[in-house]
Amino acid sequence: MPGLLLRTLRGENASERPVWLMRQAGRYLPEYRALRAEKGGFLALVYDTDAAAEITLQPIRRFGFDGAILFSDILIVPYAMGQDLEFLVGEGPRLSPKLVDSTLDSLRAVPERLSPIYETVSKVRAGLGAGRTLLGFAGSPWTVATYMVAGEGSRDQHVTRALAYRDPQAFQAIIDAIIAVTVEYLAGQVAAGAEAVQLFDSWAGSLSPSEFERWVIAPNATIVTALKRRFPELPVIGFPKGAGEKLPAYARETRVDALGLDETIDPLWAAKTLPEGLPVQGNFDPLLLEAGGAEIDIQARRILDAFADRPHVFNLGHGIGQHTPIEHVEQLLAFVRGWRRP
Repeated sequence: MPGLLLRTLRGENASERPVWLMRQAGRYLPEYRALRAEKGGFLALVYDTDAAAEITLQPIRRFGFDGAILFSDILIVPYAMGQDLEFLVGEGPRLSPKLVDSTLDSLRAVPERLSPIYETVSKVRAGLGAGRTLLGFAGSPWTVATYMVAGEGSRDQHVTRALAYRDPQAFQAIIDAIIAVTVEYLAGQVAAGAEAVQLFDSWAGSLSPSEFERWVIAPNATIVTALKRRFPELPVIGFPKGAGEKLPAYARETRVDALGLDETIDPLWAAKTLPEGLPVQGNFDPLLLEAGGAEIDIQARRILDAFADRPHVFNLGHGIGQHTPIEHVEQLLAFVRGWRRP
């Protein structure tokens, strides 16, 4: 029988709630820090399939989450498209050449850079056991493009937004290329054992409504359609962080199976406004989880009660912070696991 998380993503509204946390495999865990100190840098860990599988499974062993999400990075796609990728300590990822200065045609694809990720998925699936769902993921085209164009992350995605306005035809070509690789990448993860996938659009909130329609909704709709053609039963979670009032249109037009909500979304508004019966995921504030205290239980109850009448995966509004105490996670999990739908 499928696990609780997979059943929820397929539309079942059980009395209890499945829970996993974005970035649950990572720096807040002492076992992760120990392995990273032994193995080296982030990209080296991603491409060491035994280490990446171990990291993916670490939070499952410690907390018993209902889902394991692949330990990897959204920038594996541009890396496979031919950009060089490095992670600088204290500065984050860097991609070169920057597409604001170079053409897409200048890149030479290296598709074999995807193969180790599939091997990691297979190893995790073998070690995960029954009843827990393995989640694959990719970055959504808009967010991936912001890194490819600027060569790094930014607060307002100024360079990429300007290029999209200045030369929409060239930017469309970048988006289309990302879509094509992303579909194959996610299909490869599913073939290797992923049971659901999530599309992360971390920078979706920086776009105007018309640009959001063109660069977020349309590309994600294309990906969902292509994946459903190959895997009709595959749940696809869309997570357009910062989308706000544009969420209902995103849900309707992309036809994702579940919608991730960031911490700025009022759960009562979402429960009333989003398409009826659509599973939602979220949206506890990661900063509150780091801060701790009685407010953890108060806000967890508010979210759980708000979504009592629809399928709901309890999660954070974004990734767990590296300084989050383990005992705060344990407190949150105890409360969520003790809640039951009225």
